[in-house]
Amino acid sequence: MFDKLTFLSQYKGLRKEIYVLFFGRVVTNLGAMVWPMLTMIMSQKLGMDASTIAVVMVLAGIVMVPANVFGGKLADRFNKKKIIVYFDILSIICYITCGLVPLSYITIGLFFIAGIGQNLEGPSYNALLADLSTTADREKAYSLMYLGGNLGLVLSPTIAGLLFKNYLWLSFIISGVAIGCSTVLIALKIKDITPEKDTSEESVYQKSRSDVSIFTVLKENKVVVLFCVAIALYYSAYHQYGYLMPLDMGKVHGENGAALYGTVSSLNCIVVVIFTPIITRMFQKIINTRKILIGQALVLVGYVTFLLFLGRIAFYYVAMLLFTWGEIFTTISEGPYTSTRMPASHRGRINGFNSVLNFVLQSASQLSVGALYDNYGSTAAWTLVIGIVVAAMVLTVILIKLDRKAYPKLY
Repeated sequence: MFDKLTFLSQYKGLRKEIYVLFFGRVVTNLGAMVWPMLTMIMSQKLGMDASTIAVVMVLAGIVMVPANVFGGKLADRFNKKKIIVYFDILSIICYITCGLVPLSYITIGLFFIAGIGQNLEGPSYNALLADLSTTADREKAYSLMYLGGNLGLVLSPTIAGLLFKNYLWLSFIISGVAIGCSTVLIALKIKDITPEKDTSEESVYQKSRSDVSIFTVLKENKVVVLFCVAIALYYSAYHQYGYLMPLDMGKVHGENGAALYGTVSSLNCIVVVIFTPIITRMFQKIINTRKILIGQALVLVGYVTFLLFLGRIAFYYVAMLLFTWGEIFTTISEGPYTSTRMPASHRGRINGFNSVLNFVLQSASQLSVGALYDNYGSTAAWTLVIGIVVAAMVLTVILIKLDRKAYPKLY
């Protein structure tokens, strides 16, 4: 039906460093086995209820917020490649240690320290990707990176589900080894990180302004702030895929819920691998804001499907298919939106700002959803989540109208 080579050929012509980052992301995510199982580890292995899990995640997030902010400042001031390598090493040490010690609250602590390392390097990774691409190629670069991440994730959630019962420790070891391989690849193969020169008319909004603060830039770009709020609301609902879904599956299907959730997560990755090049190519002429709205609508329909047919396994996969299509639309559009509208000198800090806003809204929703789940059940919790998605969609509709006026050269 589709000429696969045609859809894949759109990724030709990018800088070789982007391809190295792509392969590094593939290798890292081949071993990303623990994060999808985190909710089940705390609920089934450590006996925590939904509210306690929410509190633990929020507390961990409180620590990660300054990590994101600090990581953003580091990205704008120092060598981004070295930042990635150094904090990867921290994550590797923590993951390997988690696999070698008995499972306990200490394991969860070490796991979150590894997550802090990933958060510290995150702004550098995103900013480096923007630096190495032009405005015209940026969406393709982000699409390729997203594709690489999910190529690595195709099998890892299913394997994690199978290892969950008796060999959970091995998941930690595999994660550490995989990140180690990626780190070596990036350290040895990426040598030139000089930002790409972009002389296109669309790049006018990206001129570096190292003499002003991030707050001054945001004050001058209020539409970007609106985007950040809308996308943060969306992500506060989006992340329930890794919280409410496994809680419900564990409640309905018992210990088999882990393996079931693993296969559903793998479907998510398979759909991303198949459809990311197709959606990127077919919808390349649609402005990012409209693609984000399409993505939010598909995520909403996916969640409603899961809720209406809870307990009927076949519909989990239907819901995940719809959800993943939505995820693709939003993910390939988010990074290019901010990087084409903000000064290149502030890319790391805008990533940090986004992370803080995401944390605040996600924490509020996580605590609320956990309390609703424990006191009033799954339906009440999902109702709140669906309401949040709708609110994000309303803000995005407003954003679509204001963005054209604020950044006419992008239209």
